[in-house]
Amino acid sequence: MRMRRHHQPEEDTSIDLTPMLDVVFIMLIFFIVTSSFIKEAGVEVQRPQAETASPQDKGNILIAVTADGQVWLDKKPVDIRSVRAHVERMRVEQPDGAVVVQADRDARTGLVVQVMDQARLAGVRDVALAASSGVN
Repeated sequence: MRMRRHHQPEEDTSIDLTPMLDVVFIMLIFFIVTSSFIKEAGVEVQRPQAETASPQDKGNILIAVTADGQVWLDKKPVDIRSVRAHVERMRVEQPDGAVVVQADRDARTGLVVQVMDQARLAGVRDVALAASSGVN
C-alpha cells in the first residue's frame, strides 16, 4: 500500500515588524517634540555668586564674557562691535527670547555693560546677568 502525503499550505511564520516600527517612530516624534534644546555660549565661565539668584526659564540667547576680555556667542568668539548684529540675527529665530549674559566673576565691568548695551540696542528688553545661587 502506498501512502499519499497531503501537502498542507504552510503558514507564514515571519514576524511582522510594522507595529514595532510604528511604536519606535511615535517615540522618536515624542522625544523630539518634548525635548528642549539648550543653547550654550561656547565657553565656561566662573559666574559670581548671589543669594538672590533665581533660575530664568527663557534665556534663549547666551552671551559669555571671559576674564581675559573675550566675548563668546553661539559657541564662537565675537568682537564686541558685532554683538548687536548677532543678537538681531538670533532674535529672528526666537522673537520673544531673552538674553542672558554669563560674565566671569573676574571680567571687566565695562565690557559686561557694553555687551548688555549692545543686546538692548538689538531690541532685547529682557537682558539678565547670570549668577550662581548661594554664597561662598
